[in-house]
Amino acid sequence: MRRLLTLLFVGVSVCAIVPTWSGEARLDLLGKRPQLTATRVTLDRTDPGHVRIGGLTYLGGVALTSRDRAFGGFSSLDVTGDRFTLLSDGGNVVQFDMGLDWRPHRIAFTNLPAGPGVGWEKRDRDSESMAIDPTTGKIWVGFEDSNAIWRYSPGFARYEARVSPDAMRKWPANGGPESMARLPDGRFVVISEEAHERRTDWTGTEEERLHTRQALIFAGDPTQAGVPLRFAYAPYGRSDPSDVTALPNGDLLVLDRAFRLPFRFSARISRVDRSEVAEGRIAKGRLIATIDAPLIHDNFEGITTTRENGATIVWIVSDDNQMVLQRTLLLKFRLER
Repeated sequence: MRRLLTLLFVGVSVCAIVPTWSGEARLDLLGKRPQLTATRVTLDRTDPGHVRIGGLTYLGGVALTSRDRAFGGFSSLDVTGDRFTLLSDGGNVVQFDMGLDWRPHRIAFTNLPAGPGVGWEKRDRDSESMAIDPTTGKIWVGFEDSNAIWRYSPGFARYEARVSPDAMRKWPANGGPESMARLPDGRFVVISEEAHERRTDWTGTEEERLHTRQALIFAGDPTQAGVPLRFAYAPYGRSDPSDVTALPNGDLLVLDRAFRLPFRFSARISRVDRSEVAEGRIAKGRLIATIDAPLIHDNFEGITTTRENGATIVWIVSDDNQMVLQRTLLLKFRLER
């Protein structure tokens, strides 16, 4: 009893002299009781029959909400069968099954088991891109700020390996590996959101160079593949690449994003021929569709593709920045060309 009283006294004394924490609040983590609501949305609220947009046909979509305060901010997306995996730019993972009824079930909330830094601040878990090997289930995540790629075991159960490639070292802290895709042949493509092609590698005009983004090709698993090959990606219009996915034939679909005042986002999806995904090339892509007002629009940051009844399905998800003026939208399209 005397020892207990002594410990209590010491504890009270320490609490009395240690000031309260006045630094940045801890990054919000998803709770252990997952809750998710999906509300159907239309492409054009003035015309429900309007479903064709460029080379895409709208097949439906939902606005996702949750009572969990950490929910939102999704920057990357994977769909395998009916299983959806959404990764936020704060290291939060939301998974669920969803079929043709658009009703989520088998919902699971989790958080990355490890990552750059201590995980207290959001910049420690600025996870902006993701690629999953459909065979092994292994997951690669691209982190901005640290410009690193980490590999996790299936289901994000544990951290396995990491790399901070020298080719990404000078990428802007808030403009690093925003886009990453695993190609059908096992290679990986990573595109910087803001880093322009290096002057030493450029022979065109300065204006043209400033329109490019640095892009890398890893021969395999980025944590083991060694020095990547370099190429450049030229976004369509005045946009920044926010994600990329690979088609079965090796072509890329790149999701580009733009913002304009007063508070409006637009998205463009371009198709890059696989022949342009090569060392020294400038990949320009062919515009497939533009998603902009008056159609449904938001800060789309994640894209992936699946196959359904012989058709290529394109899924995109928006990052609501956890702001009341934005939404988490998950939209489904069929690729027509």
